[in-house]
Amino acid sequence: MDVPTSGNETPGTPEADKPPEHAHSATRVPAIIVCVVAAIVVGLSTFYLLRPEPLLVQGEVDATRLDIAARVDGRVKEIPAERGRNVAANAVLVRIDNPETVAKQEQVKAAKTVADAQLANIMVGTRVEVVTARKAEMDRAQAALVLAQKTFDRTHTLAEQGNAPQARLDQATDALHETERAVDQAKSAHEQAVNGYTREERAIAKANVEKAEADIQSVQSIIDQLVVYAPVASQVYQRNVEPGEYVSPGVPLVTLIDLADVWVHFDLREDLIKNLKVGDRFDVRIPALGDRSVAVEVKLIATKGEYASWRATRTSGDFDLRTFSIRAYPVQPVPELRPGMSAYLDWRSRQ
Repeated sequence: MDVPTSGNETPGTPEADKPPEHAHSATRVPAIIVCVVAAIVVGLSTFYLLRPEPLLVQGEVDATRLDIAARVDGRVKEIPAERGRNVAANAVLVRIDNPETVAKQEQVKAAKTVADAQLANIMVGTRVEVVTARKAEMDRAQAALVLAQKTFDRTHTLAEQGNAPQARLDQATDALHETERAVDQAKSAHEQAVNGYTREERAIAKANVEKAEADIQSVQSIIDQLVVYAPVASQVYQRNVEPGEYVSPGVPLVTLIDLADVWVHFDLREDLIKNLKVGDRFDVRIPALGDRSVAVEVKLIATKGEYASWRATRTSGDFDLRTFSIRAYPVQPVPELRPGMSAYLDWRSRQ
């Protein structure tokens, strides 16, 4: 018995057995996606496997550091420099108080006044009153000599006649000799008064004045050191003392950072510097500045390796690699750079 069918199609016809076209499209799309994903995975894997591994080199920003110390001792009176403040060259950093040095300055000034007076007295020469007094002393000595000579002559005559003892003649002789020596001394004093001071005495007086002037300059130089100035325009990094503290010579009072002299410091293995030379330029990145790229130029390569940064892993056939210090300065000023910031670059792909 035949079973009726619905519609116009009859069972067994080709149209009834053929699948619809949208079914074939739905099966091809996933296959295409899988092939594309597989190709991407293979391509990326090949790229990452074949590309050279980056060699990151890290450095640090550094700058000139100045430890300012005093050459004198004393108590800190004032510190105008504040931490983090930019100071100009020759700006006052510290004032030191030393009353003993100030008192010594007055002392050497007084000594200079005395030396000047002595020199003036010598350069003027002997006073007229002194010359007259020396002349009078010489005349008295000569008169005494005349009297002593007459006494000796009379005594000598009496002694020859036997009317005077020998002792009396000896006394007259001694008196005559003493009077002659007194005349010589009086003549010498008179000539000295007439001629004035000698060239050597004038030289000594001038030397005393010069010594007093040198003492004044020496004390003044110490007083000048009581005020400590900034040698260059810089920034105050640290204050090591406070007002009222006693300081000694050579003790750092203030630490300055010269931000105008900034560089990037690298410690590189010796196998990385074989093609590096002074004047080479490359770019470094500064994480603290938003990974900003900064062009730097090599200006210093250490002439001697410092320490071994990599040691051999084999007992033979290999050797330790030492480290060399490198300084690279920014090609253009970068005001935002600060000491202590990190810097890095891919050493193999540096430009």
